[in-house]
Parts: sequence; C-alpha cells; structure tokens
Amino acid sequence: MLGENHALFIEFPEMKNKIHQLKMADENFKSMSDRYHKLDHVIRGLECNNVPTEDQHYTQLKMERAQLKDKIYSALNN
Repeated sequence: MLGENHALFIEFPEMKNKIHQLKMADENFKSMSDRYHKLDHVIRGLECNNVPTEDQHYTQLKMERAQLKDKIYSALNN
C-alpha cells in the first residue's frame, strides 16, 4: 500500500527488543537500521507525492530497502 510505514518495529514486532539491543550493541546493525529508516522515509514521501511507480530512482530505492530488510532479518535471526 502506498505511503505505508515499514519501520522495523512494525515489520518485525516480535523482535522489537532484539532490534533495540542490536542497535545499541552492534554498530553495523545500527548503520543498517539507520539507512533502512532513511530509505523508508524517502520512499513514503515519494509515494505520498504520487511519484510514478515506473520512476527508476523510486524503484531503485525500494529495491535497496528490500535488500537491506533481508540483511537486517538475517542479523536478527543469528
């Protein structure tokens, strides 16, 4: 859905405590989390401004967010 918030706490509610712990203890995880948050914010802004879905920049941002989400999920399950 357009404009939907994909914050990590929403995407992985059952891992809320682990997300917080890793952000505090693991600089790499914190960096990935911060980048994910920034990407999500930019993507939601574009969606709310009705950017065409065929826009290459928009598509690239969404792809990067998805790849980052996979890396974060992997880190959460280690």
